[in-house]
Amino acid sequence: MLGKVEICGVNTSKLTVLKNEEMLELMKQAKAGDRTARNRLVEGNLRLVLSVIQRFDRSGENPDDLFQVGCIGLLKAIENFDPDLGVKFSTYGVPMISGEIRRFLRDNAPIRVSRSLRDTAYKVLQARETIRREQQREPTAEELSKHLGLTVEEIHGALDAIASPVSLYDPVYSDGGDPLTVMDQVRDTKNTDEMWIERIALRDAIRRLSDREKRILAMRFYDGRTQMEVAGEVGISQAQVSRLEKGAIAQLRRAISVQE
Repeated sequence: MLGKVEICGVNTSKLTVLKNEEMLELMKQAKAGDRTARNRLVEGNLRLVLSVIQRFDRSGENPDDLFQVGCIGLLKAIENFDPDLGVKFSTYGVPMISGEIRRFLRDNAPIRVSRSLRDTAYKVLQARETIRREQQREPTAEELSKHLGLTVEEIHGALDAIASPVSLYDPVYSDGGDPLTVMDQVRDTKNTDEMWIERIALRDAIRRLSDREKRILAMRFYDGRTQMEVAGEVGISQAQVSRLEKGAIAQLRRAISVQE
């Protein structure tokens, strides 16, 4: 149990399945300190762990890691289970295993998300799986909203919060040559060739303005000051500020239009 588990190599049909009587007897022996009985309990409940981690197959985590974390939850369940309560072990064990996996995902997420938001997301995932299993189709956001008593925005927000980040360099498609990455499919609307040309033209045009014109434009459009305030600062009339401002803007427009 301490080494890495190769889930893909596990044949679940060959895993040990314990009857309820065997489970209770082994549980009593394990509580008395019998390590062999404890190991048999673990081996006999690996199917339980496998069934639980299937609920987290869209978490983006390595199934091997989830399996090992699930086994930790199984060990805790065996340690804390009370056979005298008359409850099936699976009823007690599943929440323990699920909780251990959720803690692992929360603590190891690349982007930290609040616990309440993450819990909401897992409730949405469980509800989606339940509706999918019952109706053999993918539920809509409106159906999930009605089922859980949440708004559609809350559902979308929770699912977006637990979505794994995607690298711009992740391959999307490859036909044997250079792979097509996410970056190749994302368009940058700000740093296009046209925008670069316009920025260069605007920068050159600003250099041709006089120092007073540059100062007026900076005070008007960077500092957000009125023409009257600029006039008082520069020491000229408001009409002169207006004329200089319009002339400078017209000069910048002409410089950019020439480039087009």
